[in-house]
Amino acid sequence: MKKILLVLLFLVVSLFADKVIYMSYDKTPSRVIQGELSSFSIKSLSTLKEYPEIRYRFSNYAGIQLLDSNATEQKIGKYTYKTFPFLVTSTTARLPDVTATLKNSDAYESSFLKGMKIRAIRLNPRKDFSNILANSLTLVDYKTTIYDNKSNILLFRLQAQHSYLKATKFSNVIKQGIESLNDSLEDAKLTYYVVIPKEIENFSFSYFNLLENRFRSLSIPIIVDDDSVVTQSDLKPKDQSHELLKVEGAAAIAFVALLLIVWRKKYIYLIFILIPLVYIAWMLVPAKEICIKKGARLHLLPVDNGTIFETTNRRLTLTKEGSAVGYTKIKLTNDKIGWVSNEDICSY
Repeated sequence: MKKILLVLLFLVVSLFADKVIYMSYDKTPSRVIQGELSSFSIKSLSTLKEYPEIRYRFSNYAGIQLLDSNATEQKIGKYTYKTFPFLVTSTTARLPDVTATLKNSDAYESSFLKGMKIRAIRLNPRKDFSNILANSLTLVDYKTTIYDNKSNILLFRLQAQHSYLKATKFSNVIKQGIESLNDSLEDAKLTYYVVIPKEIENFSFSYFNLLENRFRSLSIPIIVDDDSVVTQSDLKPKDQSHELLKVEGAAAIAFVALLLIVWRKKYIYLIFILIPLVYIAWMLVPAKEICIKKGARLHLLPVDNGTIFETTNRRLTLTKEGSAVGYTKIKLTNDKIGWVSNEDICSY
């Protein structure tokens, strides 16, 4: 009997002789919500004093989207703690089976950790839900300008803790999109635009606060800024009659001043001729035209990584409408307004 036990012991020791990594799930969520950003941690121990990086391979998971490029690692004593964030995509959620191996080392056996199911629920969202779940959400800044004669474009910046802002989406808007995104898991920042009807005086939406476990509302007042610094399609027709009236008014003032000079012989009234004439000349000077390179990308807004709505298929000469840092505002042949990087302007 003793011999049999010794043989079994020898076999067990031989079986695990080359196993140098032992691991277990350390922190796992007890409950998650579909759309929530969560994470799990793996606690690892190696029997080697010095060893290369541990590589993890995941399989057999469901209802989650792994974001392992944002994984973090911490070493406490002999243990290594690796935290992997994930997005919950379904109410049927299962953490992955994990296979761990030492990088560039085939001499040792890999280790295996079986995954587990986690409880996931689905929200019953309000109609104005923005698809944002976060520990907190803050409105940093906003700006509204004219989009066309029926709608405005609202550009705003949000800051959130523990949120997947890439999933942001609003209902009942004409057009929407991400202009820039810093998807840091702990401190995410999002610049977003929506095109909304002019009748809307406040753009309101809700998000789900994970700490308070309830929906919270945010409201952005619509205050139209007419300087059009960040508009894309300022399609409101220019009122040429107003410009013509201004020119005619200036001409009338100059004519009256001329009559006063002839009648009173006082040349001080020349100033009332020169100023209107300078204004008329300024109004009648044609807009400056610039050359745009072939393949230039036309942006919706003058921000880095912003939405590109068109790419030029040939070299173009277009009207310059304004400028911003690093960008020039141009008017297209279809009367739309876009922004082009100064690097895409011809150097001649």
